Amino acid sequence: MARLFLRLFFLFLLAVAIAAVDEDPMIRQVVDETTAVDAEDELILNAEAHFLNFLRNHGKKYSDAEEHAYRFEVFKSNLKMAGRHQKLDPSAVYGVTKFSDLTPAEFQRQYLGIRKTRRSLKSIHDAPLLPTSDLPTDFDWRDHGAVTGVKDQGSCGSCWSFSAVGAMEGANFLSTGNLVSLSEQQMVDCDHMCDASEPDACDSGCNGGLMTTAFEYALKSGGLETEKDYPYTGTDQGGCKFREEKIAASVANFSVVSLDEDQITANLVKHGPLAVAINALYMQFYISGVSCPYICSKNQDHGVLLVGYGSAGYAPIRLKNKPYWIIKNSWGQNWGENGYYKVCKGHNICGVEAEVSTVTVTNSAHRP
Repeated sequence: MARLFLRLFFLFLLAVAIAAVDEDPMIRQVVDETTAVDAEDELILNAEAHFLNFLRNHGKKYSDAEEHAYRFEVFKSNLKMAGRHQKLDPSAVYGVTKFSDLTPAEFQRQYLGIRKTRRSLKSIHDAPLLPTSDLPTDFDWRDHGAVTGVKDQGSCGSCWSFSAVGAMEGANFLSTGNLVSLSEQQMVDCDHMCDASEPDACDSGCNGGLMTTAFEYALKSGGLETEKDYPYTGTDQGGCKFREEKIAASVANFSVVSLDEDQITANLVKHGPLAVAINALYMQFYISGVSCPYICSKNQDHGVLLVGYGSAGYAPIRLKNKPYWIIKNSWGQNWGENGYYKVCKGHNICGVEAEVSTVTVTNSAHRP
């Protein structure tokens, strides 16, 4: 009986400590070190087996034994990084992904692509404030037909175009009732819009860009063709092949949403999926769950699409009743939760609420 009492008492103290995690960083550190399942040890101890599975599952082949050995060392280093991410973000699951043989610099160069400028977003038209009193508890534009399937940008830093195009696809659906997949490749090839205050900061295909300048390009050029008419190649060396007579969606205007959780929510529900920027540090090895890291830079380097939100996160206890954003990514369905990412809502985690933009689309006379 005494042993049972002590065990129950210990569990009570542990629950109190976990509940205090968000309030005291020192308590948080102790709780993490004593209760988190240390997946890092298992990953490192079985690194060779994990690497062989990785090669098989993702069809990886290297040019020679030297490159094979180098990639294995990178892979082992990334296993350690995934383990550290797991400790800093226990509400999500981290491990081996299709990016596990890439160095941070390679991952940054090939799969991210936000070109930061000094221009304040305040120089762009602000979205008007919307009422927030009757917003639904949970909402997902996928359930309403406004989101195309997950796409894959490949090893091209064109995430900005996928984010902007995803917002335009949603706005086009709200305008016409038809879900049409629009062309990211048109933006990659043809959009060279520059920041007015920084002439050298231009949208630059696989070398990066910005969603707001992408909207500006679509506004000035007349619009976008469909993906079918202008298919994606993942390169930016083919030259612009845009045909005005093939325009399928035209931008009416675009605006920046206030850095406010409720306004972002209201704009999402009223205007459709939103283009957002995020710091992708935790995304390279993300597998599933709600990402809510204790530490994450708000320096955004990746463009994604905000499509919905949920009212309650998952284990552990600290996230049991906390809401999250639903993010559509552009790394294919074989990444994350079938191509999607969940991140804590309302805390500007990894800068996800700092650069949010919305777009409206007009009916086009050339629409097929």
